[in-house]
Amino acid sequence: MRSSNWPSQRALLFWCVTLFTAVVVSTAIASGCSSRTQPEVVVYTALDEMFSKPILDAFEKKTGIKALPVFDTEASKTTGLVSRIIAEKDRPRADVFWNNEIVQTIMLKQKGLLAPYHSPSSDAIPSGFKDPEFFWTGFAARGRVIIFNPETTTTPPTSIRDLLKPEWSGRAAIAKPIFGTTAAHAAVLFAAWGEEEAKTYFRGLLQNNVAVLAGNATVRDMVANGEYAAGMTDTDDANGAVLDGRPAKWLFPDQEEGGMGALIIPNTVALVKDAPHPDAAQKLIDYLLSPDVEEALAKSRSLQIPLNPAVRVPDGVPTLSSIRAMAVDFEKAASLFEKAADFIRSEFLK
Repeated sequence: MRSSNWPSQRALLFWCVTLFTAVVVSTAIASGCSSRTQPEVVVYTALDEMFSKPILDAFEKKTGIKALPVFDTEASKTTGLVSRIIAEKDRPRADVFWNNEIVQTIMLKQKGLLAPYHSPSSDAIPSGFKDPEFFWTGFAARGRVIIFNPETTTTPPTSIRDLLKPEWSGRAAIAKPIFGTTAAHAAVLFAAWGEEEAKTYFRGLLQNNVAVLAGNATVRDMVANGEYAAGMTDTDDANGAVLDGRPAKWLFPDQEEGGMGALIIPNTVALVKDAPHPDAAQKLIDYLLSPDVEEALAKSRSLQIPLNPAVRVPDGVPTLSSIRAMAVDFEKAASLFEKAADFIRSEFLK
C-alpha cells in the first residue's frame, strides 16, 4: 500500500533531479566558457590616451589578447602610475608599464619592481636607449624643445639657459618640473650639471619671473595664444600647435657646435615584476617595440622620433642623426630623481 503522501514525494524527487541536472549543466558551461576566456594584459601607460589607445586596439586586433589600459592624467603624468606600481608591489595588478619617459622607469628597476625580458624586437634599438640587463627598452622618442610665437618674437631662445636672460623676464614659461618629462628633465640636469649648478638654474628661472604652468600642453597653449613669447615643452605638444595652424614654431635647443644638445626622451616599456599575465605581457612588449608601432607614432600628431634605424621616417619627422642630442647618464639621473624632486617641490610649491 502506497503512502498517502506519495505524490508529494515524487514531486520532490523530480525537482531534486532537475536541480542537480541544472547545476551539472551550468558548471559544465561555466567551465567551457572559462577555458575559452579571452587572454588579457593590464598595461599602465603614461602616453596620452589619444596616441596610446589606437596602438593597443591594433595589438588586440592582431593578437586576440585584450589590452586593459590604465591611463594617467596630464597633471600627474607618469608619477601617478609609478606611485601606483610601488603601492601594488606586494600584489601587482599591472603586467606592463608603458612610460612616456625613461627616468622613472629606471627608478622602478632600481627599486626592484621590474622583471627582465629580452624582447627580440629590441635588438635593433640603439644600446643607449635600452637596459643592458633587459629590464626596460626605449622606443619612439620625444625631444624637449623651445616653442615660440613668431608674432611676439623674431629672436627666440636657442638655449635653455637663455630663459635666464633679462629679456625673457616675464615672457617665458615652463611646465611645473614635478611630473612627466619636466621632472625627468630636472633629474637629468642634476646628473649632467651637478646638484649645485642645477639648483642655481632652477632658482634663476624663478628669479627671472619665468611662469610655471600646469603642464607642457598649457605651455604650448599660452605661447600660441600670445600670453607668453616662448617656453619649454615637448615635440608632441609643439607639433600639435603647428598642425592646428596656430602661431607657433619650435626648435631643438643648444644645437650650436660644442653645445649641450637637446634632451631626447624615449618612451620606455617594461615587464612588471610578478606580473599576473606574463606571457601576454611579453607579447605586448614585443608589439610595442616593433617598427610598425614606431612608424605609427611618428606619423601621428605626436611626431615621435623612431629609434629603430629600420623604421621608415615620414617626411617632416626629425631623425636621431639630424639632432645634436644631449649626452645623458639616465641611470645616474634616476638615482638623483628623488633628490631633484625634493628640491623642486621646496622651490616651486612655496
